[in-house]
Amino acid sequence: MRRKIDAVLSKTLIVIMAVMVINVLWQVFTRYVTGNPSSFTDELARYLMIWIGVLGAAYVSGRNLHVAIDILPMRQNKRTQKKLKTIVTILVILFVFFAFVIGGSRLVYISYVLGQQSPALQVPLALVYIIIPISGLLIMYYKISDLNTKEL
Repeated sequence: MRRKIDAVLSKTLIVIMAVMVINVLWQVFTRYVTGNPSSFTDELARYLMIWIGVLGAAYVSGRNLHVAIDILPMRQNKRTQKKLKTIVTILVILFVFFAFVIGGSRLVYISYVLGQQSPALQVPLALVYIIIPISGLLIMYYKISDLNTKEL
């Protein structure tokens, strides 16, 4: 299951990045060649960057490639290292649950109820923000999966 999620996430990130590159190239083309910059490209690039950042965090978390300061754990024995990794993983799960899942869901809900739309694209901002709780759930899945394996 984890490999399938990794594969879907990596392909999704590739597609989003490709769309962002094309979008930015179109912005540059319309600005410098036609002299009339496209009105939606700046906003779309901003939203795609949000999605890449948040989904990328979930992907990196699942692959355990995130930045970590490991000075303290490396000076400990294997048993203590395992305990520290378990504590850190539990703290990550709690943080992601409250900040991404609960906080992100509230942001999506408020944006939806208020009917907020983006100025240029006219898409509901709830669609832009929905990636926050989705990424939170993905990170939680990965970290709970890590707790249930012998990798800690």
